[in-house]
Amino acid sequence: MKIGILGGTFNPIHLAHLRIAEEVREACALDQIVFIPAAVPPHKTLGEDIPFAHRLAMVEAAIAENPYFAVSDIESRRTGKSYSVHTLEALHRERPDDELFFIIGMDSFRDLQSWKEYRRLFELCNIVVAARPGVVVDDPKRLLPVAIMKEFCYNCASKSLRHHSGTSLIFVEETFLDISSTHIRQLISEERSTRYLMPPAVYSYIESHGLYRDKERF
Repeated sequence: MKIGILGGTFNPIHLAHLRIAEEVREACALDQIVFIPAAVPPHKTLGEDIPFAHRLAMVEAAIAENPYFAVSDIESRRTGKSYSVHTLEALHRERPDDELFFIIGMDSFRDLQSWKEYRRLFELCNIVVAARPGVVVDDPKRLLPVAIMKEFCYNCASKSLRHHSGTSLIFVEETFLDISSTHIRQLISEERSTRYLMPPAVYSYIESHGLYRDKERF
């Protein structure tokens, strides 16, 4: 199967996460999107101290009605920081017959060379970059770190970059929804409305567990 992988802290998950997943699923003809909450994210801190179990449960609530969406707790099953390269290696062991499509935003892609063993990522999966509307990528090779440019060639038929290992680097234009988890947490702490920013099931979960209410955390 063709499996999309969308990682993140999901603190909390919101409609922009879900919309990006749906658009990539359709654009790349994927069989499933697997959401993977980070247990110990290497590039950011969980200042609000929301346990992994809560973030996992919020994802489960958010995707419950979409048969093409699933969630994995794979990053909670190992110690240390949740590096993407280690997660993808583990997924390969668990799902050796699946083709993986790792979904990231353009900002994350531009910072890719700071990721642990970033060159290895291109050997483990196809990488799908969600670009904002109007961001024209005339020469996608120019967006690559200089150290790995020679490892790619442009595929005119698919309009993607092909890595020498056989994987692809694909750019998909997203419907940009300017929603952030940070803003949602702030709204909740101020007892303001978050309607239309996240699924009602996620809001209900937050309410029932009293999450993000402690203003001293912000």
